[in-house]
Amino acid sequence: MRYVLSRREPPLTRILLIESGSRSLLEGLVSHLRATGGSEVPIDLVTCYAGLPAGFGPESIVYRVSDYASPEGRKELLRRLRNQRYSIAGIICSAEPIMTKWKWWIALRIPAKVLILNENGDYFWVNRAQAGIIREFVLIRSGLAGAGAIRTIGRLLIFPFSVLFLLLYASTAHAGRIARNVLHPTKL
Repeated sequence: MRYVLSRREPPLTRILLIESGSRSLLEGLVSHLRATGGSEVPIDLVTCYAGLPAGFGPESIVYRVSDYASPEGRKELLRRLRNQRYSIAGIICSAEPIMTKWKWWIALRIPAKVLILNENGDYFWVNRAQAGIIREFVLIRSGLAGAGAIRTIGRLLIFPFSVLFLLLYASTAHAGRIARNVLHPTKL
């Protein structure tokens, strides 16, 4: 991840999009990038879906995560992505559990400025200027914003006591069974 501390946007030389959400969101972003960055900027794709979304041409490189499932495959994918020298990496964060580990693994490991696209089609850069937006985004995704915040915090506070109660109950039940077998063994 590059340009986290900088507010400036990198030059549009090559873009990598990670399709970790609805295809319609990605297609909207591609059309917007083509309109603002020009149609000559190559846009590549990391995906788990079959087929190619609208807006991608024959010059686009498509990386399918199913081809890189092994640890050696992931190293190969990282090597290939770094060799392409992407200036921008766009990821979809739309509250859909699609390629969650892949998108963050790629975003943290390739030297590109990261662009986050949400389920409304809005996007923002990952940099210090957007710290407030990023904080709010994380709070909403983790359930710590709005009316659900009290409920989530309550669950987090009750969780250790629930686990302790279940452990005590299980140990009492097993200790009682063992005591019954020791004091009153059954004869076969």
